[in-house]
Amino acid sequence: MASRGESGVSLEDVPSLDLMTELLRRMKCASKPDKRLILIGPPGSGKGTQSPIIKEEYCLCHLATGDMLRAAVAAKTPLGVKAKEAMEKGELVSDDLVVGIIDEAIKRPSCQKGFILDGFPRTVVQAEKLDDMLAKQGTKIDKVLNFAIDDAILEERITGRWIHPSTGRTYHSKFAPPKVPGLDDVTSEPLIQRKDDTAAVLKSRLEAFHKQTEPVIAYYSKKGAVVNLQAEKPPKEVTTEVQKALL
Repeated sequence: MASRGESGVSLEDVPSLDLMTELLRRMKCASKPDKRLILIGPPGSGKGTQSPIIKEEYCLCHLATGDMLRAAVAAKTPLGVKAKEAMEKGELVSDDLVVGIIDEAIKRPSCQKGFILDGFPRTVVQAEKLDDMLAKQGTKIDKVLNFAIDDAILEERITGRWIHPSTGRTYHSKFAPPKVPGLDDVTSEPLIQRKDDTAAVLKSRLEAFHKQTEPVIAYYSKKGAVVNLQAEKPPKEVTTEVQKALL
C-alpha cells in the first residue's frame, strides 16, 4: 500500500530528487544535537534574519504562534475549532489552547530535532505553562536567545525604512539609500513608509515589548537559560554569537 504524507500526497508521486534531498537532509540532521529554543527581541532586532539560519543549521522547526493558530483553524483540529470559536467572539485565545497547539506541533517529524519558538511565551504565566507541558514530555527549553539592542539604534533602523509599494523593494535612508531620495531606483516611482515604521508607533511598541518580556527574560535567567546577544552588531557577527551560544 502506498504511504501517504501528512499532505495526503503518495510518496510514489514525489519526484526522486525531492525524496533524495529530504533523505540526505534527515541523515545530516540525525547527528545534530536536539535543541529547544525561544527567540526574544523587539521589532527590528534581527530575529527574522537569524531564525532561518538557526533553523537550517540545527534542523529545527520554526514555530510562530500566529501562523500555527491560523494553520490549526484551517485544518479544523479540535484545538483549532476551539481557537476559532474564541476568535469569532473577539476573545483572546487562551494560554492553554496556544500551549496545546504547540504541543501538537512539536510532535511532527519536522520538529524531531527540536524547535524555535518565536513570539511565545510573552508572559511568565505562558512560560510556566510551556515548561509544564515540556516537562511532561521529559524535555525543557535549552536556550533563550535574547536579541538585546538599544532602543535608539532600533529607532534609526526602523524609521529609516522606505518601501516601493508595488514590488516590495526596500531602502534605508542611512544604510541602503535610493539613488534619488524618496524615489525607487528602477521605476523612479515614489517610496512610502509603513505606518508601523514611524517613531511614535515604534515607541509604543517598544514600551509594550519591554513591559511584557522583561519578566519572561528574568524568569528564564533564573534557570540559567538566557543568552544575551548584541543584536546591534552586523548580521554575520550576530550569527557567530548565536553559533557560540548553541555549542
